Amino acid sequence: MSHAIGLDHAGIVGHDLTALSAAFERLGFSLTPLARHAGGRTGNRCVMLRDGGYLELMSTVDGGTSATLDRFLARYAGVHILALEIEDLAAVQDRLRLAFGSAPEPSATDRAVDDAAPDGPRARFTLLTPPDPPEGRVYLIRHETRDALWQERFLAHANNAVALTEIVLETPEPAWTAAWYSRLAGRAVTPDSDGGYALQLPRGRVRILPGTEPRMVGLTLRTGDGNAAIRSRLQEHAIAFREERQTVTVDTAGVALRFTP
Repeated sequence: MSHAIGLDHAGIVGHDLTALSAAFERLGFSLTPLARHAGGRTGNRCVMLRDGGYLELMSTVDGGTSATLDRFLARYAGVHILALEIEDLAAVQDRLRLAFGSAPEPSATDRAVDDAAPDGPRARFTLLTPPDPPEGRVYLIRHETRDALWQERFLAHANNAVALTEIVLETPEPAWTAAWYSRLAGRAVTPDSDGGYALQLPRGRVRILPGTEPRMVGLTLRTGDGNAAIRSRLQEHAIAFREERQTVTVDTAGVALRFTP
């Protein structure tokens, strides 16, 4: 299949991984152990979701530097990376050549799942990385070792989040941006109820809304209990939230995080 098959993950960039991790743990997420990449200069901890997708929390670590993360953070802390899952690498490249006139070359990533256990399971990915659009970085990703990341011990969250269902971005040029994502994913866009466009995938969607500057602004997660656990968690920890039409929204680490039944 040459089309994108779903939302894979969203990358949330912060100045300090410890503080970023603590903010998400306070919301009731269980995180994977620290894993380093980029030669040890950057690190992540992830929120793996049972029914699909994950959140990657990222920063530089141990005094490391990253020109890419610095560039992101000079704009804002929050969501800067959107990854769409693919299956047939060669078919996707062929389609991108027809859509754009060229296709990025694949790159391979191989890292330990747990930095403290370098001989343990390793996560391997193959990436296609087009030139960065104005709102951030977009990957097309194929997982080569899915079971290494979606381990049972990572999938239970106190807030009962089970899936990443939506990434929301804003742009001054929603029609142009929607057309770009449509060509990238090989999927049609449709009008969005809030005035922009929606790229609907077999698993999840990307919403492209009008805004004053290009940026990725929010994520939507589905819960398995009608939002009961996340609502209770926010009240217990005195975390401000708003609720409308069965959706609980909390702002954290530069992200509007929405929970839906």
